[in-house]
Amino acid sequence: MSYKKNVSARIDITANPKSPRLKLHANRARLRKLGLRPIQIWVPDTRAPAFRAEARRQSKAVAASAKARADQRFIDVVSD
Repeated sequence: MSYKKNVSARIDITANPKSPRLKLHANRARLRKLGLRPIQIWVPDTRAPAFRAEARRQSKAVAASAKARADQRFIDVVSD
C-alpha cells in the first residue's frame, strides 16, 4: 500500500472514494435502519402563472365574501 504522510495520521491515498451512487445507497440504508422510509411529495408550483392567477381569484372571492371580516380576524389570530 502507498501511504502519504500527514501531520496527525497516515492516509491511504490509493483507496477509491465512494461514488455518489454508493454514498446515496449507504445513506438510505442508514436511514432505513433508523425506521425511516423515503417518500415523494408533489406540491403546486407557486412560480407558475396559473397558480398565481388561481390564488388571486380565491383571494378576491374571500375578500368579497359576507364573512370577509370574520375570516380576516381568524387569519390574524392564527398568524401570530
